[in-house]
Amino acid sequence: MKPLEQLLRPNIRHLKPYSSARDEYSGEAAVFLDANENPFNAPYNRYPDPYQRELKKHIARIKGVSSKKIFLGNGSDEAIDIVLRAFCEPGIDNIVSIVPTYGMYQVAADINNIEVRKALLTPDFQLDPKAILNQVDEHTKVIFLCSPNNPTGNCFREAHILEVLESFDGMVVLDEAYIDFAAEKSWLPRLNVWPNLVILQTFSKAWGMAGIRLGMAFADEAIINTFSKIKYPYNINLLTQKKALEFLEKNQDTMQTWVNELLEEKKKLIEALKAIPFVQKIFPSDANFLLIKTENPQKIYNFLVDKKIIIRDRSSVALCEGCLRVTVGAPEENQLLIEALKML
Repeated sequence: MKPLEQLLRPNIRHLKPYSSARDEYSGEAAVFLDANENPFNAPYNRYPDPYQRELKKHIARIKGVSSKKIFLGNGSDEAIDIVLRAFCEPGIDNIVSIVPTYGMYQVAADINNIEVRKALLTPDFQLDPKAILNQVDEHTKVIFLCSPNNPTGNCFREAHILEVLESFDGMVVLDEAYIDFAAEKSWLPRLNVWPNLVILQTFSKAWGMAGIRLGMAFADEAIINTFSKIKYPYNINLLTQKKALEFLEKNQDTMQTWVNELLEEKKKLIEALKAIPFVQKIFPSDANFLLIKTENPQKIYNFLVDKKIIIRDRSSVALCEGCLRVTVGAPEENQLLIEALKML
């Protein structure tokens, strides 16, 4: 890895972050008259902890990493955006992304006026490290990988991820939004080995809290400090912090129960889909969704919409021609899907 000082944008390297009232003082006090807050309607009248210290303590314990290596964002999308703002000079630098993958890498890059260079996955949806590294030039600052990948659903081979990490001297972002559903282990224990690695995870999938918008980024402490300089002071609101803390303190075992139930439902859904004549292939999945190849995806999608069942048509995505993406739902939802497909 290049020294962090070389990778950061010069203006970010020299950035003096906004200092809020809660930066200058944190802790217990009898009277707060420092932040121009309304004294009524406690506790919602007070600004939240800008560094989410209590919440990070709980996450650190669960994930087995130091709280100093955790950044919390308004969904993982905020972390994606901050990576680009930290390392990529608009109009000059570029990132490398795989195809197909999660669409927000492209959107965030477009917003920040950053070129996206793309490397196609292999026909079995695995990484092609040489294709990725062939896209790299002197202006490439970040490579984005998503494993398990969306929309393909599969984890990438460890050796291929290692080859990218070992061969690239910039930042590698590994998006593990669906890792809780996978048999493969998270790369979190390897943060100490790879200082150029940023790992993204989320409360939206296995934790069942998409509505509170809370994403996690894990990285070397110096990188996390940089992200904290860039973010807006109170990016995680009080309600989100309280709800996440409440869940982690009282319902941590519930998450694993949900994961186990969804994995069982996925097996049942696969068997039911195999019996549908127009389902040509069900791709292996390490996530909570299935990518299925069909004869007429648009017709199937429109038919299901009429039945008030919503899936995703991925047939226009590279390597996913003819494919639909189906999230594994509750048993009754999956049953309604299968019954509707049998009517086609």
